[in-house]
Amino acid sequence: MSARPARAAKSAVVATLALMLGLLGTAAADAAPTTQGVDRSLHLAGAPNARTFQGYTGIDGHVVDDRVIRSDNLSRLTAADVAVLQRRHVTLVVDLRTGFERALQPDRHVPGATGEVRDVLGRAPITTVVDLPSAYRAFVTDPTARAQIAATLRDIAATTAAGHRVLVHCTAGKDRTGWVSAVLLDVLGVGRATIESDYLASNAYRHTSAADPVDGVNRGLLDTSWHLVDARYGGMDGYVRRGLGLDATVISQLRAALLAPAR
Repeated sequence: MSARPARAAKSAVVATLALMLGLLGTAAADAAPTTQGVDRSLHLAGAPNARTFQGYTGIDGHVVDDRVIRSDNLSRLTAADVAVLQRRHVTLVVDLRTGFERALQPDRHVPGATGEVRDVLGRAPITTVVDLPSAYRAFVTDPTARAQIAATLRDIAATTAAGHRVLVHCTAGKDRTGWVSAVLLDVLGVGRATIESDYLASNAYRHTSAADPVDGVNRGLLDTSWHLVDARYGGMDGYVRRGLGLDATVISQLRAALLAPAR
């Protein structure tokens, strides 16, 4: 491919990304769903997909607490939203986005929190950001993606083990954040049906549907990653330990910090 067509192709992808990013942050946060009677939404006006894993059942009936927040990007946070995150004592914000996305929609700073960039798809072709099936394959097959996912889980382990809260986000909080959330919940022993429900809940929080190829998520995308995990690693335990390189210490930290006995 000559330089001119290559630049044109890249420009088309950038334009598509800009369109996608411009569509975000328009959904109201007051219609968020509840599961098992627990309202997990933070009800942030500028980040409607911000929510916790509070109340999910993990290993030995232990319950997941609310010290990890999964979210869409923080560029549109209001002053009231920032105050909510401050009251929750968020001390670390992990950004999974590419440099282009961060430049286009820079996070609003949360006082008291430090930022960490874990660019999951930065080494993949730029088209991977908008080609969601390719992205979900990269979560399993791309070494850089796996390294960044592993680093994010180590960030979560270290922060929550110290008694603090961490917020993890990408742009829409549904794909990169959705996969990191799925892996974390699996490590905590949450059942597959609940993990899928949490993943698909992005459609409700973002007021879209699984049929929307841009703003929505669907089970087929998640299955792309599940099937590759099974084929390459023999299941999630193999993916976590060999694919991500997380040792027993990190896994134990996550479980000790995020699981509490059921009351």
